[in-house]
Amino acid sequence: MAALGYIVLISILALGLLALLMLIVTSVSMRKGRFYLPRLLRPGLIILEGLAKTLWRVSNLDDREVVSFSIRLHNQLNRERFSRLAMEDRMIFLPQCLRSIECPSNLSTEGLVCKRCMRCDIGRSIDELEGHGCRVCVVPGSTFVKRLVKKYRPKGIVGVGCLMEVKEGLEMTDRMDLPAMGVVTTKDGCIETTLDWPTLIEVATLRPAE
Repeated sequence: MAALGYIVLISILALGLLALLMLIVTSVSMRKGRFYLPRLLRPGLIILEGLAKTLWRVSNLDDREVVSFSIRLHNQLNRERFSRLAMEDRMIFLPQCLRSIECPSNLSTEGLVCKRCMRCDIGRSIDELEGHGCRVCVVPGSTFVKRLVKKYRPKGIVGVGCLMEVKEGLEMTDRMDLPAMGVVTTKDGCIETTLDWPTLIEVATLRPAE
């Protein structure tokens, strides 16, 4: 029993040290604007998220800042793999909350069918993205995303949503082994949210660095 107690104690200390290391590396990365030890941060953030968040709170780091950091880290780690995909192998998922409150679109098995009423920027952006060769879907939830991914078998995904939706979506695509890029809306809420559309176009059409 004594030996077991020592093992448990050592394990707790090891986890604490790893979380502390993550805290230090994350803090330095956020302040410097670059990622240090990204291969360590990514699995560490997933495995020790609860403990790490406790330490981050003690260090006065906002949870939203931590989630935003993890999304940027995820994008950075997936950037090269995603950028090498052909445009026709990329699928873009937009949330229905981006549409106008007066949107006349209908829900189908493919998501919302945009009628190009131009009451919002969705129709214009769909045309631009599809012009590059990407497939675009406006969906009401993750159930649609899973079903459409299964149907069309894209090799890469761009997911748009609020902070937590993007985080959960990236975790889902990790389980699918799909390189995904997350773009966070500039205004939260369930109705008439907003998005930096040029940023979405830039991310969706990424090319390999020369």
